[in-house]
Amino acid sequence: MPKVLSTSVNADGGPHFEILAEAGFEVEAVDRTVDLFDEATLIGQMQGVSAISAGSEPYSAAVIGSLPDLRVISRSGVGFDAVDLAACDEHGVVVTVTPGVNHHAVAEHTIALLMGVARGFPGRHDRVKAGRWFREPYPRVMGSTLGILGLGRIGRAVATRAVGLGMTVLAFEPYPQQEFVETWRVELVDDLDDLIPRCDYISLHLPNMAETHHVINAQRLALMKPGSVLINTARGPLVDEAALIEALGSGPIRAAGLDVFEVEPLPEDSPLLGLDNVLLSGHVAGLDNESHEGTFEMVADTIIKLHAGQWPADRIVNMNGVTDWTW
Repeated sequence: MPKVLSTSVNADGGPHFEILAEAGFEVEAVDRTVDLFDEATLIGQMQGVSAISAGSEPYSAAVIGSLPDLRVISRSGVGFDAVDLAACDEHGVVVTVTPGVNHHAVAEHTIALLMGVARGFPGRHDRVKAGRWFREPYPRVMGSTLGILGLGRIGRAVATRAVGLGMTVLAFEPYPQQEFVETWRVELVDDLDDLIPRCDYISLHLPNMAETHHVINAQRLALMKPGSVLINTARGPLVDEAALIEALGSGPIRAAGLDVFEVEPLPEDSPLLGLDNVLLSGHVAGLDNESHEGTFEMVADTIIKLHAGQWPADRIVNMNGVTDWTW
């Protein structure tokens, strides 16, 4: 039976090992001592592998072309910007994601970052640890305005929680679900440059693609309200990080909550690490116990279905129009 390699972070254990093994697959976890972001190392680890339970390591055209046995890249999440889809199409490699599994986890993490920053963390925490007993008021979240960029599953999950906190919600979304917008009283704004100046908080939930690269840049940061906050739990390249660092130092924004970065892991010399008005986490927004189980159950189910000749189209992000793919 085919060999499946699990490369996803925090996936050395999970239901996919048992599910795939019971279906007759040979399943292994990648050697965690190696750097999978190095192409030569990644290629070396993937030799003889037919399917990958993939993390965010890069699958470039060079990598795909060096893996003749590879048939499936099953991403444990909904992002696939690290995968060269054209190269996968050329080599007959199916790329899949796990939709509808982790949106609640990301939404909760988004609100956690928003509330943490809103109440002055990590600064308050750091001052107490340093023996500095200092009282300072911050703006109340209830009654403030949240701008959501991207109203897909995650954006909608954030919107419902924000409404529950008493926030006014604006959103930029070219293809909105009208029933949701009306039910939750979300105001759609067609132009980002009109939305941004109206918001006390802005939360990013867009995919990473050419059209959204640096959608938050120096010009748009300058449009933000004095004292406003940026939250990013989507993809690092949505934000011009150098421009954000400058804005965090000189305004107009007050703070940022970031789970994703332009370079990951975040370099040890990143200026973000020296700022006291940023709250950071390491690309973990989509990870909770429930999403961990559900994600890897779907990863395994997708691989098994494809091997059996089924085509779970709602999970497949490439091979458009292909009808004769076999494994």
